[in-house]
Amino acid sequence: MQVGRCCRFMWLVLLFSTQNIGATGVGGTHQSIPPSVVKLWASAFGGEMKSISAKYSGSQLLQKKYKEFERAVRVEEIDGLRLVKRLAKNMEEMFHKKAQAMKRLVEAAEEAHLQHEENPDLQYEYFNAVLINEDVELGGKFVLQPNDHFNNRSVNLSLSVVQVPTNMYNKDSAIVNGVYWSEALNKVFVDNFERDPSLIWQYFGSAKGFFRQYPGIKWKPDDHGVIAFDCRNRKWYIQAATSPKDVVILVDVSGSMKGLRLTIARQTVSSILDTLGDDDFFNIIAYNEELHYVEPCLNGTLVQADVTNKDHFREHLDKLFAQGIGMLDIALTEAFNLLSDFNKTGRGSECSQAIMLVTDGAVDTYDAIFEKYNWPERKVRIFPYLIGRESAFADNLKWMACANKGYFTQISTLADVQENVMEYLHVLSRPKVIDREHDTVWTEAYIDSTSDDGQGPVLMTTVAMPVFSTKNETRNRGILLGVVGTDVPVSELLKTIPKYKLGIHGYAFAITNNGYILTHPDLRPLYGDGKKRRKPNYSSVDLSEVEWEDKDDTLRNAMVNRKTGTFSMEVTKSVDKGKRVLVLHNDYYYTDIKGTPFSLGVALSRGHGKYFFRGNVTVEEGLHDLEHPDVALADEWTYCNTDEHPKHRYLSQIDAIKMYLSGQEPRLHCDKELIQEVLFDAVVTAPLEAYWTSLVLNKSENSDKGVEIAYLGTRTGLSRINLFVVPDELTNLDFLTAEDKEGVFNADHFPLWYKRAAEQVPGTFIYSLPFNSGSENRSVVLASTAIQLLDERKSPIAAAVGIQMKLEFFQRKFWTASRQCAALDGKCSISCDDEHINCYLIDNNGFILVAEDYTLTGNFFGEAEGAVMNKLLQMGSFKRVTLYDYQALCWVHSESSDSGRTLLDPYFAFFAAVKWILTELVIFLVEFNLYSWWNSDLTAKARRVGPHMQVPCDTEYPAFVSERTIKENMGNIDCDGCIKSFVIQQIPSSNLFMVVVDNKCDCSQFGPITMDPFEIMYNESLKCERLKMQKDRRRPDTCHPFHPEVFATDKYHTLHLHTSLDLLLIYSSCNCRRIQWSVEELAVSPHRLVPRCF
Repeated sequence: MQVGRCCRFMWLVLLFSTQNIGATGVGGTHQSIPPSVVKLWASAFGGEMKSISAKYSGSQLLQKKYKEFERAVRVEEIDGLRLVKRLAKNMEEMFHKKAQAMKRLVEAAEEAHLQHEENPDLQYEYFNAVLINEDVELGGKFVLQPNDHFNNRSVNLSLSVVQVPTNMYNKDSAIVNGVYWSEALNKVFVDNFERDPSLIWQYFGSAKGFFRQYPGIKWKPDDHGVIAFDCRNRKWYIQAATSPKDVVILVDVSGSMKGLRLTIARQTVSSILDTLGDDDFFNIIAYNEELHYVEPCLNGTLVQADVTNKDHFREHLDKLFAQGIGMLDIALTEAFNLLSDFNKTGRGSECSQAIMLVTDGAVDTYDAIFEKYNWPERKVRIFPYLIGRESAFADNLKWMACANKGYFTQISTLADVQENVMEYLHVLSRPKVIDREHDTVWTEAYIDSTSDDGQGPVLMTTVAMPVFSTKNETRNRGILLGVVGTDVPVSELLKTIPKYKLGIHGYAFAITNNGYILTHPDLRPLYGDGKKRRKPNYSSVDLSEVEWEDKDDTLRNAMVNRKTGTFSMEVTKSVDKGKRVLVLHNDYYYTDIKGTPFSLGVALSRGHGKYFFRGNVTVEEGLHDLEHPDVALADEWTYCNTDEHPKHRYLSQIDAIKMYLSGQEPRLHCDKELIQEVLFDAVVTAPLEAYWTSLVLNKSENSDKGVEIAYLGTRTGLSRINLFVVPDELTNLDFLTAEDKEGVFNADHFPLWYKRAAEQVPGTFIYSLPFNSGSENRSVVLASTAIQLLDERKSPIAAAVGIQMKLEFFQRKFWTASRQCAALDGKCSISCDDEHINCYLIDNNGFILVAEDYTLTGNFFGEAEGAVMNKLLQMGSFKRVTLYDYQALCWVHSESSDSGRTLLDPYFAFFAAVKWILTELVIFLVEFNLYSWWNSDLTAKARRVGPHMQVPCDTEYPAFVSERTIKENMGNIDCDGCIKSFVIQQIPSSNLFMVVVDNKCDCSQFGPITMDPFEIMYNESLKCERLKMQKDRRRPDTCHPFHPEVFATDKYHTLHLHTSLDLLLIYSSCNCRRIQWSVEELAVSPHRLVPRCF
């Protein structure tokens, strides 16, 4: 009550002191709005709101309690380099455990295969993932129980299941034999899970096509009854099975490729692109009488096979058309020169090289070209894909394959594409198999569509290792049995990071050897409302696209090259769904994570973000206050690791802390330092519970129920929430339901209200209107303030407190204050009720909290008053900050095709094949181009549903922030001879401004100022440069391009040796042709021979 009297006294003083003061504008011009009156209103509103906010939040009490412990705490500066090294060591140990589990699976699989004798007549009933618990063959009884560790999915922790792609026969002899011997993995799966209960899915992907998954789970087909999943085209399989490669794809576009052949060729190329990963490089050249680079800009070079580049080339595939004569000799010469020249630049994989030839035939074997460019080393493998059913020229293509350590395959229908394309991977894997190099590979971050944590798809990385045949009789054939792997959710990495050590704005992040983000708080892999969907290029977001202020890529390149060091720069961080901006100065610390291709970085903001303090209380008093019902701990922070033992998984973090402190559970591992600090915070903040309760019990307080919630959070993730109204009367439930992730403690960030309060002047409140607030009766205002430990610049922020109040209550206080009158006779010279005056209350980012037109609430001020906002920017009261979003999606009008959508569905492929057969019966229609009419609905072209689609793009957009040093300002705007005046006045102890505008003039000529993003358009020259530009990357540590014991083998992976006294006849992929070497030549240098076909 005394505060209220004091405020009223100040108003009276201002009334008398400003009664006779005239107001002048800039340059002495007349100002129709008296600044002194606006200042009076601002002071009245600011005084009352601070009184309400401080009273109900308990900020002064909490500040006092921390002051009482000031002498008992120790402030420390965080050693960023030491911190990042310790975190990297923790991650290294975690990753090592996963890799060791895979090594045990590899050993078990290779031993099981060694002991198994292939039996073509083997009959074996196994648990088919699709058929289990159904009354059909392979559908035996399979016990499934929900398990929260696997996102409450029903699983079997004792057995695995086997998934077979829909287009494969699930009782094929090769599959049955593989399933039979791989049953031995069940025991190891279970043992691995018992050793490391944090493991999730473990699996074995067979080279034969089946997929064994643990724990066992039932798979469900899609709406068409199809399961298109094939483990062999997953990145973890391809990456583990082969070495990095440079690939040139040659596509025949001569006249004979018209019709379905060209359609199959396009899909073949697209499927080849699917098998390329971030460590590979490629280009596509179409040929007839001339060469046509599919992307002309990339003439004479290769590009990295990341998602963006592959999608770009797919778009160009639809532009191919068939005509003329195919000159393969010109194409082969170009491909060999391209691979040689690019290899000399040192920018490619510097490992395997291959030419993929997609054609309907070859009239020659082109010995001269191979002899000039590829023999005798045969460093470039040739993989011909014969398109169509005709085999007239097949022998020439087969010869090319066997003479250049490649593989020949024929693709007759669309349904044949995927299975046949993948065969080349097993050829490339042979050197690695013969070398017995079980390289451990880690994939980039990706989203597995089969995993969902209840809040959307889960971002993860996979560790994988190849499995080889160790039988002596198959050694020089290099037989790959498959690949084992396990998924590691990115959330597992975040659990190893002590967020409390990183400060309010600090964060940890990790990148791959290619500079792509593994985890970063600014990575946005999903989009859409409701059920989230993956962005097209989410897995190849470069660090430079989120830390874009580092124009020279200094930080990125140092991390890619696995260096240890530091870096600093000023950053602008967008928050609150991109609408607000924080300007910070970050110090970065980085090092590599040994045993992986990843590097780890830590960002600490200067000022309070570089300091940490330690308090000390007894365990007894800490536990007593921690158990209060209003206390909660950050859900995604790891106080105790409850995933390490099944017995602990059902414990809350508070229960785990109690168990840990009791000393009765030695297997429970906890962060001792964090627990000590959270106990300290529990004790210091405990008095607020009684304080808030007393306010609730005092019926005279908050009688209109304008203040609904009080809340606090501390640097240790502890929070307290108190309701001043019953839950049913709350206008916004976000604080109770945590629906808004930005408003709660998260694995990689503090709550938004906490972060924004920390950047305000100590003692001031920051007010905001949550952008997720809905209609009028659900709108609220949040007010929060930071609690500093010490009265000095280096003081850490100990906590933040705040309140939630009804927007209607907040606005009513504003309008009441704005009716204060400066005249003694009661006749006010100006009022917000005046017809020619518009009054606004805006925040430090320019968003409207109060306006006479209620529909403007939450809008940007520049949209309502563009002329005034423009003047404020000119005067320096606000400044524009330019931000960039390199993960944006833009709406475009779509008339283009959806590259091969229907081809991904086996049913569409089947129908297309049937139509092709029918078409062949009337082949003359094809030649007269009536085929295009017949084939229009079921080939590679499929129109998008609806006129618009979202595509990845780069955008630029503005944010606005007030200048702290300018408390008040006024101005005049000339609108075609009419002078529009305005006054802006800061609300004391807040981030708010009152803006009073004279609305007599029509200033529409200035137009609104919006925050709408606009797409950054690149001209063709710049697009080309961006495609060619290759950022620093680090190649994988191992490479297995070839091995002297590798021979070309036939289509069925068999090698037939026929010896005599003088001759050795080898039947290879040339099939019926015989290739002859002398025994003496073969003994001396079998890998350098040039075959002579006869």
